[in-house]
Amino acid sequence: MSDTVDRALDLWGLAGADVRLVAARENAVYKITQGTLSLALRLHRQDYRTDAELASELAWMAGVDALGLGVPAPFLSTDGTFLRVIDGTQVDVLSWLNGETLDVALAKETTDTRSRYLGALGAELARLHDASDRWVPPPEFQRCHWHRDGLLGDAPLWGRFWDNPDLSEDDRKLFVKFRQVATDAIRNHGTHLDYGLIHADPVAANVMVSDGRLCLIDFDDGGYGYRLFDIATALIKHMPAPDFPALRIALLDGYVGTRRIDLTHLDLFLALRSVTYVGWNIARMEEDAAQDRNKRYIEQARNLVLNWLSAA
Repeated sequence: MSDTVDRALDLWGLAGADVRLVAARENAVYKITQGTLSLALRLHRQDYRTDAELASELAWMAGVDALGLGVPAPFLSTDGTFLRVIDGTQVDVLSWLNGETLDVALAKETTDTRSRYLGALGAELARLHDASDRWVPPPEFQRCHWHRDGLLGDAPLWGRFWDNPDLSEDDRKLFVKFRQVATDAIRNHGTHLDYGLIHADPVAANVMVSDGRLCLIDFDDGGYGYRLFDIATALIKHMPAPDFPALRIALLDGYVGTRRIDLTHLDLFLALRSVTYVGWNIARMEEDAAQDRNKRYIEQARNLVLNWLSAA
């Protein structure tokens, strides 16, 4: 166990607790057990979020937890703050959620049950958006913006998708055209689109099936954005599945049965979500699975972009 984890346990009054590393991807996550209490200790990746951004994320999670949302609740350290910095590493502690991730649960189920899960996810996203609108952020609140510039500007949040090195010349021209047309579309329709705090990455791997309900986890990319972007993100990775039409209907019914939203521009946001993955992969091209992943991302983005442009 690292000195950072040892010091964190002291700062949260958890010295002597059992510690087990459970994830080591962007963040290192440890399960902390002390008697009947279970918590998640997170050591954040370097230089992804400022202290102010992380403190804002935790304040938001605490706020929507207090409003009844299924999210990991931040746990106060001994000085009454959610975030501590130990030897340059940002550290926080959250409530532990039992269960399994939704992607694992979906892989074991039939279409009817998979559809029920997606309907529940749509409803949970709607509740998150409603709760986030009711919650009042503190004056110092800082999170990223998945707005027009965050998606299509010169420096998008997840990378310049039109500069992906594996693009053919035809694909590059297609994505440049899409960037221009989509920018105009958002400029023309943006004031009528539902905009506010969003999770920004509600894929099935970031949803826990815990004690009979769905709980959203991993708010690393959360910030201000279009609510259709959250819906598109929840849908897009299921598109290759044979039962995707049923899953799409279920998720949308779950959302609109809980909260009103105009779905007119959903296909635009499916295309926008797809190109963000093409941009995201640029910085990860040295990873073992990067080439195959890049091919899938580009192919899906090409299809969704062409679909939207043909109807625009």
